[in-house]
This record gives sequence, C-alpha cells and structure tokens, in this order.
Amino acid sequence: MKKSLSMLMAGALLVSALAGCGSNNNAASGNTDSADNGNTSATVFKIGGTAPLTGSAAIYGTAVQNGATLAVEEINALGGDIQFEVIFEDDENNTEKAVSAYNALKDEGIQLSLGAVTSKPAEAISPLHEEDHIFALTPSASSPATIEGNDVVFQMCFSDPNQGLASADYIADQQLGTKIGIIYKSDDVYSTGILEQFKAEAEVKGLEIVAEESFMDGMDTDFSVQLNACRDAGADLLFLPIYYTPASLILTQANQMGYAPGFFGVDGMDGVLAVENFDTTLAEGVMLLTPFNADATDEATVNFVTKYEERYGETPNQFAADAYDCIYAYKQALETAGCTPDMSASELCDAMMETFPTITFEGLTGDGAGITWNTDGAVSKSPKGMVIQNGVYVGMD
Repeated sequence: MKKSLSMLMAGALLVSALAGCGSNNNAASGNTDSADNGNTSATVFKIGGTAPLTGSAAIYGTAVQNGATLAVEEINALGGDIQFEVIFEDDENNTEKAVSAYNALKDEGIQLSLGAVTSKPAEAISPLHEEDHIFALTPSASSPATIEGNDVVFQMCFSDPNQGLASADYIADQQLGTKIGIIYKSDDVYSTGILEQFKAEAEVKGLEIVAEESFMDGMDTDFSVQLNACRDAGADLLFLPIYYTPASLILTQANQMGYAPGFFGVDGMDGVLAVENFDTTLAEGVMLLTPFNADATDEATVNFVTKYEERYGETPNQFAADAYDCIYAYKQALETAGCTPDMSASELCDAMMETFPTITFEGLTGDGAGITWNTDGAVSKSPKGMVIQNGVYVGMD
C-alpha cells in the first residue's frame, strides 16, 4: 500500500475510531522491562520497543530504555488524559531475536511502538509493523530501509545518508582536514549507508579522500592495516562512520603507533567515553555529529540531563534524548488527534500516520528549529557538531 492511498483513507478511519472511544483500566504491568509508571490505576496507552539491553550494543538499548522511561514517568506524574506504559524486550542487536521480541510485545498488547534501536533489527521488524498495522516511531534506527516500503514506521533520528552528507559539509565548511582517510564497516548497513553519501558529497565539496579502508565482523580488533594505510596516504583527518566499540580501538591503536590525525565520527560514536577500560583521554579532540548536546543551557536540556544523571548516574547520550523525544512526540500527536487509550492499535496507527506529518515538535534533539516529518516517515532536523574536551562533549557551533 502506498502512503498516498493510506493518507487519503486515514481521515475517514480516524473519524470512525473517535466515534467509538471509551476507556479501559489496564494497569502498568509488573514486567521488569517496563517503566515504573507510578500510576497503576490509570488508563494508559501501551508502547513497546525492542532494544539491545545485553551484548555489545547494550549502551544504546539501555540509553533508549532509560530515556523513554524518564519521559513516561514525567508525563504520568502530570495526571493528564495521556498516560503511558512502556515495555522493552531485549533483541541483543540480532535480527532473529528482534522478531521474537516484537512478537512478544505484540502478545502483550502494545498499541504503539518504538520499533527497534539499531538498524538491522529495525529492518527485520518494520515489515511486521506494516503487516500488523502497528505504528512505530523509532528513536535511533537510521537506515533508510527502516522506513522504505512501508507506511507505518517513522524515524526520530536523521537517516544514514543525511549523516554522510552533513558530515562532509561540516568537515569542508569548518576546514577540519585537507586529506581524508575513511575506516568503515563493510558488512554494516549503518556504516555503508553513511559512507556512500559522504563520498558523493565530499566530491561536491572538493574534499580529497586519500584512503578508504574497511573491516568486518570477526576482523574488528586489529586496525593496524587500516591505520597504516591512512597514515601512509598522508591522511590528516580520519572519518569514522562506525559505532563506538571499534572506534575506541582505533583511537587506542593510533595512539600506540604514534599516529595523531584528527578524528570525525557520527552518532554511533556517541558512547565512546563509556567503553569499559578505554582511556578516555585518547578521545580528547574527537569530533562528531549528534542531534543532542548534553551541555546545552536551555531549560529543557538542563532539566533532562539533571534528572537523568540523578536517576541513572551518568550523562545521557543522544540515544536517550531521542527516546525521550519519541515519548513526548507521541503525547503531542495523540493529543492533536484526540486519541484515547481504548482505541485499537490499528485505529491509533491510522491516526498517527495522518497526524505526524502535520505537527512541528519541539524536542531536545535537532537544532531548535522544530522537528517535522514527511509522509514517508523521514524526520527533518539538523545535527550538531560536537567535540570531546576534558572528557565531555562540547558544542562546536
């Protein structure tokens, strides 16, 4: 089904759905993966998501769970008509386990979804959302394939191609390097998706790419070959469209060999300061693009960071902020559409498909110009340039 057809039908379906609204008294469950909503007698919208809560990508899944839980607790404490329960299932960043996790959430009766945290699991379960007509707003699955070919999955994060384009623009505009080396993960859709657009935009911007080195699963512990190739080519800036774990090893091994170029990464590197046994002084001066700046001084960010640090004992990364934004965006869309918790997942899906492309959401992430969506589910917001200084992220703009 094409979005153009579904959007034409959505208004009529929404009117029908609203005409039959009532209420139910489903309480927040005792599931250990669900938020302690503090409102067990309230009527709630039940939201579910799959996330890597264990394994090598757990820092992302845990951050998303924490950010979403904090938002749910804040909204429920207000005592308004919109109340939430949020439930997470562990997918371990594995596609098969993501499908099982999604089916478990469906069995628990979720009405809305946060999709999956990472791209491959999100790609695996997006068709299931379409098949079941359950709307999803993923906080961080940035692959274009997450939203392509279906009508019901939207993104809060900017897509991989947009990150590649924005990175090339930022490097060129800020004159951060004259000879660019690239180290990417060739069997990862996240990494290759960013790389493709980065290379295209680098050519437009006149950036000279002098080395393009790759690695794969199982060959991600020794980067001496890639680093030597970049050094021999004279690269004075390394672009790393990869996640934080291999990035920490690249920083460590570059230091060990006495190679000190600049380093520029993307949102997957947000978390490098939390890698176990990593010497965080080696990340000093590392630059990256992210939609969230924990050091921003606006009231919303300060309140979020303060509460997050008090609750979880660490500074929130952009994955936590994106998940927090997802919950509040759902609140705004549900209020705008006049939805009530007794509506079915299918009825809510129609309402969200119609409503999200019409709203402007002011969240923690983006550049402050407001977050919008098109009818294909792609988000419009701008990343922020950050640099690590004295062990914290500092805005470059």
